[in-house]
Order: sequence, then structure tokens, then C-alpha cells
Amino acid sequence: MKFPFLASFILLCIFLNYNMRRVSRKAENKEENFWERERESNNVRKKSLDTLEYIHIPFDLLPFGTSDGDVILKDCENSLMALKDEKIVNFTGIPNTDLKLEYGTANITLLTEYDQNYTTLVVTLQKWGQQLYDLGRFEDATKVLEFSLKTRSDISGTYRLLVDLYKTKLGLTESEIQHKLEAMLPIAKELNSLSKNQILNMINSALEPSTSAVS
Repeated sequence: MKFPFLASFILLCIFLNYNMRRVSRKAENKEENFWERERESNNVRKKSLDTLEYIHIPFDLLPFGTSDGDVILKDCENSLMALKDEKIVNFTGIPNTDLKLEYGTANITLLTEYDQNYTTLVVTLQKWGQQLYDLGRFEDATKVLEFSLKTRSDISGTYRLLVDLYKTKLGLTESEIQHKLEAMLPIAKELNSLSKNQILNMINSALEPSTSAVS
């Protein structure tokens, strides 16, 4: 009885050792590839940024100047106004190495700034939309949050609020609700972030009742 147990134990040790070495080799190769790409990216010449997909805030379409003494609303408006003359680009999920390979090492500081401006934008839009929602200003909240979606925000709370607005707060028909929810899917499918699957599941779950009601 001892021999089969010992043989099994030895085989298990060999198997575990083999797998550990394989995982270690994969990790080493991944790290080596990363540093190779990093070395390559540091030698890429500066390229034009004219083709970037710059985001422009539609100040005339969003509810600016309507804070009516609300501190949170005013703070959000001020934060967005501060971005008026700044360049904003969504680089969510794109590593700095890839940015340097695409646009050149000399541009990385600017690109990082553009991406930080984007983060400020979508975080502020979410905060603004939430406060408008809490104050019962549902149409204004929808305008703010829908613009955030157009920029391909990956903030799950933005999608969650919009789903609730469409389904319960705007007086939409079932077909209108379904149309609005379905329009969110292509945006969510193109997200390049960890929250992508969570957002897709949220939208699909919201669609199910509407689909059954229509059918």
C-alpha cells in the first residue's frame, strides 16, 4: 500500500514542478516581451497628434448655469469649464508603451495630460449626473450622462443611472426603452477596461424584461 502512495506522490510532485516551471517560463517571456517593446518604444520619433480623437464638451447643450446655489452642481460646472481650452482624449486601457510606439516617446507627457483630462471629464460628468438625478432633474441628468457615454466612459455608475432613467424616470414607452438600451450595447462592447463585462451584463439584464414585454 505504501509503494502506490509513494509513486503517486512522486508523480504529483513532478507534475507540479513541471507546471511551475511552465508558468515561470511564460512569466519570464511576458516580461521579456514587455521590456523589448518598452526599449523599442523609447526610440520612436515624435509623430503628429492631429489624428487623435479629441473630445469637445458641448457647453451649449448641457445644463450649465443652472446650479441655483447647489454647491455640488456648481463645483461640477466649474470643473468642466476648467477643461474648456484643454485637449481631452480617451486612452483608457492603452498602456504608455503602446502610446509611445504609436505617437513617439516625446509625446508621452502630452498624451498623459490628455488622458488625465479625460478622467476628470467622465468623473465630473458622473458626479454631475448623479446630483441632477438626486434632485429630480431627470432630463438634465440624462443629457449629461448620455454625453459621457458618447465619450466611451467606462464608469459603471453612469450606465446604471441611465438604465434607471430610461426604465423608470422619463416616461418612455417599452419600445423606446428597448431602443435606448440597445443603443448602449455597441458602446459597451467597444470598451477597453475591466468594467466592460459588468456593464454589458447590466445592460443585457435590463433588456430582458423589456424584450419579454414586447414579445
